[in-house]
Parts: sequence; structure tokens; C-alpha cells
Amino acid sequence: MKQRKKEIHLVGTLLLTLAFLAVGCSQMATQTQAQQTAVVNPSFQSALTPLPTVPPYHCGAWASNNAPTMYSTITIFARLTKNIAGVKGATAHSVVHFTNNGDVALDAQPVSDNGGYVSFTLPLSGRQPSKTPATVSVSFTVPGAQKAINCSLAFFTPR
Repeated sequence: MKQRKKEIHLVGTLLLTLAFLAVGCSQMATQTQAQQTAVVNPSFQSALTPLPTVPPYHCGAWASNNAPTMYSTITIFARLTKNIAGVKGATAHSVVHFTNNGDVALDAQPVSDNGGYVSFTLPLSGRQPSKTPATVSVSFTVPGAQKAINCSLAFFTPR
């Protein structure tokens, strides 16, 4: 009886293998239509994309402590450069963006030194909730420039 089961199993396996071969070798596969070839006009390649112009002024701002206590006083620093050199004599303006107390402009309007640096004193006085980030915008007015130069934002998160 065991011998008969082995024979049936072997014949079944052979038939199944032949069925797979027959399906795999059949002509049932359809050929796809060839796609049209894209042609790029040579004049398109001759037109160069212009390089972006690098702005002459760069400005950044940062906090003396980016994780102060809610009632501490921090300093906001900013630097203005033109073609890498510090810009002297630019007037800075600063606005703190508190979450619950809205925007607060700082009264001081310092003028940049020889290196292009300014600083603002910011007493937090509990105006920003703990573990909630706040940002500070700083911009410079440069004599002879057409518009104000905005710095990257300074940030802090009271602990």
C-alpha cells in the first residue's frame, strides 16, 4: 500500500511539473507595443540656466542661552555681513514672538560695531511657557540699502 502511495505521489508530481512547463512555454504571452522615442531638440541643450546671484548681505541671530529658565534674562545676538566682512553702523530692530503674549518689539535699537555685531537684552519674565519654543526676529537697516535685511531667527525654549 505504501508503495502505491509513493507511485501516485511521483506521477502527480511529474504531471504538475509538466503542466507548469507547458504553461511557461506556451504562446499565450502578448508582446507590448514599442514606445515612441523621446527626441530632445539640440537648441534646448544649448540654453544654459543662469546661476543665481549671491546676495551681498548675510545676517544671523542667536540666543545666549537656548534653554533658559522662564524668569531668566537672556541676550539675543545678531551679526550682519556684506561679502563676508562685518557691516558697521547698521541699526538693528528685534521682535520676540511669544506663544501666549504675542509679538513684543524690544525697545533697544543698537547700531552694529566694526564686526557687524549687535546684542539685545531680553528679560523673559515668565512670558513664555515652559518647554514651548519661541523665536526672535532681528532685522538691520543699512544706510543706502533699499530695504531692511532680515536675519535667520534666534530661538529659545524655556525649561
